[in-house]
Amino acid sequence: MLTYSAPLRDMRFVYEELLQGGELQSLPGMEDVSPELLGAVLEEAARFCEKVLLPLNQSGDQEGCRFENGQVFTPKGYREAYRQYMEGGWPSLSCDPAYGGQGLPHMLHCMVGEMICSTNLSFAIYSELTHGVYELLHQYGTDELKSLYLPPLAEGRWSGTMCLTEPQCGTDLGLIRTRAVLQEDGSYQLNGGKIFISAGEHDLTENIIHMVLARTPDAPPGTKGISLFLVPKIVPQADGAPGPANGVECVSIEHKMGIRASSTCTLSFNNAKGWLIGKENQGLRAMFLMMNRARLWVGLQGLGLAETGYQNAVHYARERLQGRALKGPVKPDKPADPIIVHPDVRRMLLTMRAYNEGMRAMSVWAAARLDHSERQTDRKTRQEAEDFIALITPVIKAFFTDLGFEATNLAIQVYGGHGYITENGIEQLVRDARIGQLYEGTNGIQALDLIGRKLPAHAGRHLRTFFQPLEAYLNKRRNHPHLAPMVGAVAKAFGRLQRASVQIALKGMQDPDEGAAVAYDYLQLFGLVALGWMWLRMSETALAKLENDPQGFYKAKIATARFYMEKILPRSGSLFSSIMAGAPAITEFETDRF
Repeated sequence: MLTYSAPLRDMRFVYEELLQGGELQSLPGMEDVSPELLGAVLEEAARFCEKVLLPLNQSGDQEGCRFENGQVFTPKGYREAYRQYMEGGWPSLSCDPAYGGQGLPHMLHCMVGEMICSTNLSFAIYSELTHGVYELLHQYGTDELKSLYLPPLAEGRWSGTMCLTEPQCGTDLGLIRTRAVLQEDGSYQLNGGKIFISAGEHDLTENIIHMVLARTPDAPPGTKGISLFLVPKIVPQADGAPGPANGVECVSIEHKMGIRASSTCTLSFNNAKGWLIGKENQGLRAMFLMMNRARLWVGLQGLGLAETGYQNAVHYARERLQGRALKGPVKPDKPADPIIVHPDVRRMLLTMRAYNEGMRAMSVWAAARLDHSERQTDRKTRQEAEDFIALITPVIKAFFTDLGFEATNLAIQVYGGHGYITENGIEQLVRDARIGQLYEGTNGIQALDLIGRKLPAHAGRHLRTFFQPLEAYLNKRRNHPHLAPMVGAVAKAFGRLQRASVQIALKGMQDPDEGAAVAYDYLQLFGLVALGWMWLRMSETALAKLENDPQGFYKAKIATARFYMEKILPRSGSLFSSIMAGAPAITEFETDRF
């Protein structure tokens, strides 16, 4: 059975000390959001996640969802947990007060989201998709649609999905066949089918609101002819009361490797009634808002699962007695020493710890930039925040889920054969983590997005939001009496990233395959440098607090940073060599020889 204790101390360190959470109060609407308020909300969220969601995680995985006569039934306890989730006000956390929300920052939503992912990823999928639908509709919906749909979405009474994938198209959305025909009343009639729809049907909410990509009859081919439609499971009346059932049918659910308590559905739209969101043939632009927010959320899934894996691996390593320390017995009164004394076990635990604390700092930093992008009154500052979010989204999605999968696998390794046994719960973390590298755009696609869209966008404007501040930070601290070795390590890796960026830009203009062939390595290099910067900033913050460190928190932070700099960041060298070698070893291999 898994255990979990929310890392509240580390979260407080990130938002109060590292990111100086008080600055959030300078944003419009955030004046009353003090660190004390954030702390109180996080403590309550921790209790809900630890006491309500975690106990359902393993039983939900074992039971899975049940499909009967077009209906999906979630595992035992999930409906009650969702009711408590609603009663606690968690769906409305960062929603607009004009529609029943609490108006709290994305930064807080991010940290609560990590805890939910840590304790029950299947449950998290139901809740976060709804928030994505809320945000999409909030930005692109008409006033009439917003007044009707946003309050019950914020409350959690209604849930939401995103319906993109069809049997013939996954990444290539230009191949979509679902059709939407304009009706006399201004609505549209939709016909077609969608697959792999997370939370497409379930018994947790009164209604399910589907965001569906489809084509109108005269739409141009490819992605330029895609429109976005709101299609409810039950068509609400003008006052929000339930109306007639819509033509949306769940045909089946998938039997999956992981996230088994989350229903993954095949949906059929049969003369279903829907409403256009945004303009015709511009649906992909609107849907990208939800997709990109979902990608940030999927990155949090990697972090959440990695944190649970780490906590349980540490507990096991302290308790499991095997062998003796090479320098001599550490526990001579015991038949053997705990495995935490062995260097290779310590390597694995420190790797997980370095990943998790680095990812947490980076995710909360990104969420804070999201708050600035929406609330900042200075146009230039707001634009810089938007550019940064655009740049970092594919990195967080891909790099975090890769690290999450690696970390959960390391947790199994620490457990040894016991990690492979179902009853201990560790193997479920690995199975659940694997999907993060696949959905919301595979990690290879995220790498292509980074080099193909984000790097060249606006003559490198997005890239400057990361490169320029990091360069200024390093230059200012090159001679720091205590940080100099870490500054040098990050500067070396950053130099590799800069040269790799130039290489990709130059060669990519001559041959697109040159960029595509090294895109994945480039994203990994970018992620390593980004976490290196986070660890450098955390070390600087911790150094200033060492004199008042009775629990050894800051000392451990600096020691973990040292491990990252000496044992993980050097991977940037091999990635750089691979990038500079270019595409020939991949592209010149004869296809017939595979």
